[in-house]
Amino acid sequence: MLKRFLRLPRRQKQTVSICIDFVLLIAAFWSALGLRFETLRPDLTAYGWQMVAAPVFAIPIFARLGLYRAVVRFMEDRVVFVVAGGVTLSVLLLAALVALTHSPGLSRGVLAIYWLLAIVYVGATRFLARTWFLHAERQHAGRKRVAIYGAGSAGTQLAYALRAGKEYWPVLFFDDDLARQKVEVAGLRVRAPSELERLIDKLRIEELLLAIPSATRARRLEIIDRLEHVQCSVKLVPGMADVVSGNIAVDAIREVEIEDLLGRESVAPDERLLGKCVTGKVVMVSGAGGSIGSELCRQIVRLRPVRLVLLDLSEFGLYSIHQELSETCARMNLEVELVPMLGTVMHQRRTEIVMRSFGVHSVYHAAAYKHVPIVEHNPVEGIRNNAIGTLRMAEAALAAGVETFVLVSTDKAVRPTNVMGASKRLAELILQALTRPEGRTRFCMVRFGNVLGSSGSVVPLFRKQISAGGPITLTHPEITRYFMTIPEAAQLVIQAGSMSKGGEVYVLDMGQPVKIIDLARRMIHLSGREVRDEQHPDGDIAIETIGLRPGEKLYEELLIGDNVEGTSHPLIMRAYEHEVPWSVLSERLAQLDEACQAFDFEKVLELLALLVQEYKPVRHGDEALVWRALVTSGRSGIAMVP
Repeated sequence: MLKRFLRLPRRQKQTVSICIDFVLLIAAFWSALGLRFETLRPDLTAYGWQMVAAPVFAIPIFARLGLYRAVVRFMEDRVVFVVAGGVTLSVLLLAALVALTHSPGLSRGVLAIYWLLAIVYVGATRFLARTWFLHAERQHAGRKRVAIYGAGSAGTQLAYALRAGKEYWPVLFFDDDLARQKVEVAGLRVRAPSELERLIDKLRIEELLLAIPSATRARRLEIIDRLEHVQCSVKLVPGMADVVSGNIAVDAIREVEIEDLLGRESVAPDERLLGKCVTGKVVMVSGAGGSIGSELCRQIVRLRPVRLVLLDLSEFGLYSIHQELSETCARMNLEVELVPMLGTVMHQRRTEIVMRSFGVHSVYHAAAYKHVPIVEHNPVEGIRNNAIGTLRMAEAALAAGVETFVLVSTDKAVRPTNVMGASKRLAELILQALTRPEGRTRFCMVRFGNVLGSSGSVVPLFRKQISAGGPITLTHPEITRYFMTIPEAAQLVIQAGSMSKGGEVYVLDMGQPVKIIDLARRMIHLSGREVRDEQHPDGDIAIETIGLRPGEKLYEELLIGDNVEGTSHPLIMRAYEHEVPWSVLSERLAQLDEACQAFDFEKVLELLALLVQEYKPVRHGDEALVWRALVTSGRSGIAMVP
């Protein structure tokens, strides 16, 4: 019956409500007469037409006040004021009509009793109907029993939205506010967080939803820390700002991301720095389809450049970001010309022609091979793409008269133990050496650590392993990394580029380093599972140590030395580090390029160590897969021209 009624068209439901109200108002008038004259059979001959007139006046007023637009299941308590207002106006109209028609007087006592009973009858039936609907829905099978942490406006709206859905059923609230505890909000009891573990087990709660969008990041981290050992999955709900803007639905529940656990408050960007090298200019992003490059493109296009040139070697990556940005421009009414260019950073002449043809003012060079073990196995291509490719792009920018050239670097460039880090440090040295006081192009480098969610990040790997039931594979129990979100990193890269005078190495404040084993444990706990170890042999997910990968370091650093100073932005610092003169660097770079083209692996590593003083090649026994195969087959004398 309930399902049949809920499937009725909206007009039919409103008609049913009107008919019920008509009967209830007549019943209220009859009850008022009976109470006033103390009889169960009042004389209706004198008051029959007033009894009919009462609902005739009241129902149009209810409709005007929006009573029949409200959905009973999600009706708010303020409906009482709508009913009271409608009844009051109808009683006043009825009294005025009696006075104007000189009809037999209607007792003021009857009107007063009718006013009160009409409010009770019409209002109470709606609350009873709401309770019945919700109780009936509660019996639906297959819905997850959830608790909501936060009984504020976001939590209340979430409870109503979940009841309307088919996946979750809210059971109770938890809230830190003592004033809210042990009362009911949206029909649910509010309990203290200290009762979490007991009630989650007792009420068979499957998921705990955090409805605290206005909480600071530090406060959110404190709450999540408290919930880490609760035996149920913990998830987050969106903020009301996102819901109102239409970006996300109120019941769009997501996993707790590592971004939510960073214990540092976000810093508002400097709008002047954001737009200086972008707004009204022609911008080019290399590696536009990659994780960093694509986020740079997303933020740049919102800053309204005249034109955005997207350069990438991956056809699919280029297609994906071009489609996404096209949709963004159409949705936000942005008049930005998007130019997708398929190509490699190694092709200097072509990139120069592209820069000249489209009048590029600013270049953000994000194209790079960055996966440490892969580059360690393919050192020649890693060096050519990361270092020689940066040289080709920089020389093209100089020839085309580009104003600003920003290199996206990495913390692995600091005292590198792997080819990837050494190649990125060499890229930094190249740009420093190319910086000339009289030159038009300003070169700068922005160095930061791991970004969450990028290709090769441990976070999606750990999440996949947890979903599969484990184990989580960890290279070393002491391994530590810095982390930053991709949007924050991209935003800071754009701002740092605007500060440049030429030749600077900027270092981003990455916050506190994170121990990867702690990260793994927290992800397991927040998924509602237990770590399986010696203390908990019956746990769900094991953590296995597989050993450091080729070229991998236990700890990453952001600075080579201690010579660093702050800038106008609190999260951007400038590092002063040694440079190599172009007269020395250019000759060795030519030798390095020649060795790469000849595929002389030994010479390549020797020259790389000579150019990057901090790099000391470490032989792992499985690096340079092609070279090893050639040596094994006795064909190491073959020259390979790319």
